[in-house]
Amino acid sequence: MIAPDELMQLAIAKCREGIAQGQTPFGCAIALGDRVLAVEHNRVLLSTDITAHAEMTALRAACRELGDIHLHSALVATTCEPCPMCLAALHWARVGRVYYGAGIADAQAAGFNELPIAATDMVRLGGSRLELHSGMLTDDCRQLFADWAGRPGHRAY
Repeated sequence: MIAPDELMQLAIAKCREGIAQGQTPFGCAIALGDRVLAVEHNRVLLSTDITAHAEMTALRAACRELGDIHLHSALVATTCEPCPMCLAALHWARVGRVYYGAGIADAQAAGFNELPIAATDMVRLGGSRLELHSGMLTDDCRQLFADWAGRPGHRAY
C-alpha cells in the first residue's frame, strides 16, 4: 500500500505543474492499494469549469481508470482541505481516507471565495464513514499558495 505522505508528495508535485501552467494551487492524488489511480491539479481556469477542483478532476480520472464510480477504500491526498462540493463527491465515491495539508482558512487567506465549513463538521453532521486526516505536510502545502501568489497574473476565484 502506498504511504499517505508519498501520495501527498505526488499531489504537491502535480500542483506545482498546475501552478506553472497558470492554474491555482491545488493538487490531489488517489490510490487503491499500491496502484495510483489519478494525480491531478486544479483546472478551473484552464477548462472554464468552476467544478474542476483538483479533487473533482482526480475523482473523474480515478473512476475512469477503475471503470467504476465507487472507489471503495481508496486513499486520497489533497493539498488543501476539501471544500463542501469536493467532500460530498469524495463521500459519494466512497473513498476510505482523505489526508490534507493546508486548511480552508489558508485558501481564504489567499483570496479564494471559500465556504468556511470544516470538512470534519460535514463528515460528522452528514454521518459519513469517510476518514479525514489533517496536517499532512502542511508547511509544504501552504507554500504552494505563496508560490502561486508570486506568479504574475495569478487569479483566485
